[in-house]
Amino acid sequence: MLELWAAAAFFLAIHLVIAGSGLRGRIVGIIGEKPYLGLFSLASLGGIVWLVMAYNAAVLGPNPLYWAAPLWTLHLSPLVILIAAFFAVVGVTTPNPTAAGAEALAADPKTVKGMLRITRHPFLWGVAVWAGWHVLVNGDQAAIIFFGTFALLAILGTFSIDDKREKKLGEGWRDFASKTSNPPFLAIIAGRNTLKPGELGWWRILAALVVFGALFYGHLWAFGVSPVPGWYPY
Repeated sequence: MLELWAAAAFFLAIHLVIAGSGLRGRIVGIIGEKPYLGLFSLASLGGIVWLVMAYNAAVLGPNPLYWAAPLWTLHLSPLVILIAAFFAVVGVTTPNPTAAGAEALAADPKTVKGMLRITRHPFLWGVAVWAGWHVLVNGDQAAIIFFGTFALLAILGTFSIDDKREKKLGEGWRDFASKTSNPPFLAIIAGRNTLKPGELGWWRILAALVVFGALFYGHLWAFGVSPVPGWYPY
């Protein structure tokens, strides 16, 4: 379990302490933007591999169970993960100034459409829903550390990106942010935007359904656990 804690700390540190602080700018000033991005990508990939390996080892050892999720939550899981896949897939395929290298889109008033009307951080909220739900339905220490790491990073990452974009883009970012929201649907509820499902793009929705279908059907094969209690298709 100590290795899983260490892997989680490393993964959070490279994203929040390095990429999410002024330390990033100092490193870029020394080695340049492209070398930094390359090293950061390698560190992130290595961190994920370490996390997965440490988690797999932790579930085989002493792994306290803190709560047992009600059966109805397990049956609700496909719907929740479908929502997570929708946010993540539609979000990552929608042009967004919160994405790396796309900051200039904040100055284009036509950018605020589709998924960005719901939230300006759709991918991260998709990850947060996916990870948070897995914490809820598992309840064991290894799952809380593993999935909790992704949930925490996703939620804190939305605030970190907002802060970095405001510092870099100034008024252009503030204008974009005033028309959108970080928490899903908040700008719509507040009357600062309107929901227009037709702007989402049918192909993005179809892609989300395909990804969800692959996750749903392949979950038992990949992880040894059925996504729905009692369902064993193969």
